Amino acid sequence: MLVKEYMSRSLVTWAIHDLYGIHHFRRRNARTARIVHVDDDPDIREITRLALELVGGLEVVQFASGQEVLLGAVAAQPDLFLLDVMMPGMNGEETLQKLRAMPEFAETPVLFMTAKAQYSDIDKLKAAGALDVIVKPFDPMLLAADIVRIWSQRGQS
Repeated sequence: MLVKEYMSRSLVTWAIHDLYGIHHFRRRNARTARIVHVDDDPDIREITRLALELVGGLEVVQFASGQEVLLGAVAAQPDLFLLDVMMPGMNGEETLQKLRAMPEFAETPVLFMTAKAQYSDIDKLKAAGALDVIVKPFDPMLLAADIVRIWSQRGQS
C-alpha cells in the first residue's frame, strides 16, 4: 500500500530534484553517492530504497542487521551510513561503534533513523558520532532531500 501511494506522487519527483538539486549530488569523482542503509524492517528498507534511488537519484546498498553490514560494508564502499536505531541483536549505536573501529569507516558520515525521537536520545546518538537523526515516520518524497541537506551542511559533498 505504501509503495503505491509513494509511486502515485512521482509527478512531484522532478520538482523536488530541481528544488534541492539532488540529481547533482555526486562524489568528487562524479560517481553517484552511495548510501549503506541498515534496517531490520523489510518494508522500511523498500520504502527507503525507493525514496533514495528513484526520488533522490542516490545509490543504495541495504543490509537487514548490524552484523550483516559489518560483513558487507567494505565491499559496499559507502559514502554515508543510514542506520536504524532499534534492531534486534546489535542496535544501531552498537553497529556504529563497531564500524568506527574499522579504519576504513572511522570518518564515514552516519545518520540514524528512529521512531524514538526524545531529545535525550537524539543528543546521545549525535554524541556517539551521528551527523543527525531522521525521525520515523519519514516522508519518502523528502527523505533524500533531508539526507542531502544534512550531509551538505556538514561539508560532505
